[in-house]
Amino acid sequence: MWQLIRQFARTGFPDEPAPSAEDAWHHEERQIRQDILALLGRALCIRQIDAGSCNGCELEIHALNNPYYNIEGLGIKFVASPRHADMLLVTGPVTLNMRAAMLAAYDAAPAPKLVVAAGECACTGGIFAESYAVCGPVSSILPVDVMIPGCPPPPVDLLRGIRTACRAR
Repeated sequence: MWQLIRQFARTGFPDEPAPSAEDAWHHEERQIRQDILALLGRALCIRQIDAGSCNGCELEIHALNNPYYNIEGLGIKFVASPRHADMLLVTGPVTLNMRAAMLAAYDAAPAPKLVVAAGECACTGGIFAESYAVCGPVSSILPVDVMIPGCPPPPVDLLRGIRTACRAR
């Protein structure tokens, strides 16, 4: 214990400056909120579907919930049921085992339905495109409104894609 205290006294505590408030992300916040309210008049509810991804895209989607991006404050929330969703956010190539579940989620979502394919695998099939267990990209199964390329796409690109989908409707 004393060794640890001595080490703290010698080295000090590491600290980093706070991120600049002038980041590109903060300039888009107000516009995203306005687009969502113009489309729905309330919060945007998203049902995220993992159709067979490597979870890289899911990690970036989880980063949207951290205090820096604060998507709940923008009027965007994730829901557990497609019946409460305005948008389906699909990651990964559509595997044979997830095809029926994804179609059922799409059918359960109320109109107007927005579908966003997030990540290279959801857009094109990615490195899994030639696999025997994959049906193909999301667009081969569902009508996709917006595709967000990247492996994985950063959180800012995910938010831009969500905003583009809201503007499209």
